[in-house]
Amino acid sequence: MEILHTPEELREFRKKLQGSVGFVPTMGALHQGHLSLIEMARRENDNVIVSIFVNPTQFLPGEDYTRYPRRTEADLEICRRAGVDGVFLPKISDIYQSNDEVTLKAPKIKGYILEGHFRPGHFDGVLQIVNKLFNLTAPTRAYFGRKDAQQLYLIKQMVRDLFLDIEIREGETIREPDGLAMSSRNIYLSPEERKRALTISKALKRGAKLSYKIKDVNRLRAEMEKVLDIDQLQYIAFVNREFEPIEEVEHGNTIILIAGKVGNTRLIDNLYI
Repeated sequence: MEILHTPEELREFRKKLQGSVGFVPTMGALHQGHLSLIEMARRENDNVIVSIFVNPTQFLPGEDYTRYPRRTEADLEICRRAGVDGVFLPKISDIYQSNDEVTLKAPKIKGYILEGHFRPGHFDGVLQIVNKLFNLTAPTRAYFGRKDAQQLYLIKQMVRDLFLDIEIREGETIREPDGLAMSSRNIYLSPEERKRALTISKALKRGAKLSYKIKDVNRLRAEMEKVLDIDQLQYIAFVNREFEPIEEVEHGNTIILIAGKVGNTRLIDNLYI
């Protein structure tokens, strides 16, 4: 496995690769969710590249950029064991070379609802870094998890709108045995907070189960709120696969999403139904 620190090193490495390339972009602190994407990329491609970069442009002022978990050596060992061919570990100055850069803007509607509403500008930074990484790695396929459902949708839209020749592959949300969606931010939770965080996945399951009897999303939302025990609920949303708000559940074309805070930790989760 080669460790690549600069865009120039990555480009030279990429030129040598024969066959298909699977790319898994990450911010590090790798867990089983990331590993499932790496394993999918390994199965489906001749070569696998993973990037580890905590991207500053997708964090808002006051968010956890400076304390976001960084475990580089452990991450590299996970990649080695998973059979990754190359890991890209750039510095900020390698990725953002100017204070007056060309930038991307998220769509005016779908980029500014839900996560985009509570984290304005977040998706601009996500699309900016993903586009840069796509240009550097020139992947055949790129891998993203469904846990960040809105991010996944917007990346797929970017690929479509900018005519990028990349196949976006989706990985299922990976959960802890107790049902908590795996996230690098779970380490922020105290034992008591973690217990209450479990009510997020319980609420999603309740909504999915009741949706076979109740189609109206307002009634479902009210039922889901009954089992939630978190400190701040930001939204329970129902959208179709095109991230358009819906009034009634249509099985096979609905995503239920929750975002909120447990203590000071902001968590998101969803179910595709």
